[in-house]
Amino acid sequence: MVPVLSPMAQFGLNVFEGIRAYWNMSESQLYAFRLDEHLRRLMDSCRLIRIEPPHQPAEITRFFRDTIKANDFRCDTAIRMTVFGDGEGTWNSSEPVSMFIAPIARERTSIAGLQGKAACVSSWERISDNVMPPRIKVGANYINGRYAHLQAQRDGYDLPIFLGRDRKVSEGAGACLFMVRGGTLITPSLTSSVLESITRATIIEMARASGLVVEERSVDRTELYLADELFLCGSAAEITPITSVDRFILGNGEPGVITVGLLEEYHAIASGIDPRFPEWRTPIY
Repeated sequence: MVPVLSPMAQFGLNVFEGIRAYWNMSESQLYAFRLDEHLRRLMDSCRLIRIEPPHQPAEITRFFRDTIKANDFRCDTAIRMTVFGDGEGTWNSSEPVSMFIAPIARERTSIAGLQGKAACVSSWERISDNVMPPRIKVGANYINGRYAHLQAQRDGYDLPIFLGRDRKVSEGAGACLFMVRGGTLITPSLTSSVLESITRATIIEMARASGLVVEERSVDRTELYLADELFLCGSAAEITPITSVDRFILGNGEPGVITVGLLEEYHAIASGIDPRFPEWRTPIY
């Protein structure tokens, strides 16, 4: 139970990780995807907002496995892991601190039914490193995304895309961004007011291993309009195709070949069907 007067309830004082686990039917095994990297980022988030995590990574890994096993999840699963300000306190409280791990069943994105989303460039600016650092996963940071997302939907779009203070492309509301131009995969740099996304790092490594050229650099707004393909990525979003931006149709208006291929590869690696990158998978059973 979270107290109603806790810093978590009053001020959104929490850091969290959203982790996916993928069921491999032939092996009767559930694989948590990039758990170690998520735990490292959780520790970084705690450090930056100056709260002491109640448990260390090895212990959290044991709790993580035990929680999933106790609920007998044998399907694709999403797990929320949150460290939060507990007790009665205020926005600058450092203790007490508690933690919860909450798994729910969640199917992976269907490739057969994959459809593109309509995005817009938001009038809301992405939070910056000197305001509310977006490189870590703090619950309160997501209010920035809420403003942009709700405005986009009111304006008839599915999703927003942020520009940063420098008016360069940043990311989506809760997901990083990639575009394809002339066969090159391009993503805004880590200094573009983006989350230090584990999925972003995964896609970069996968793509390079498959022979794609990847660029991490500043991206102009109009490059989005001229992109051959565009997608958002994250643990929850996986790979979400964008087929129009500000009503500019991208490519042929359908999810692109590179986008779909990366999603297929992502699922195969995360579930262990593709044996590459075994260090990314943590077996639960």
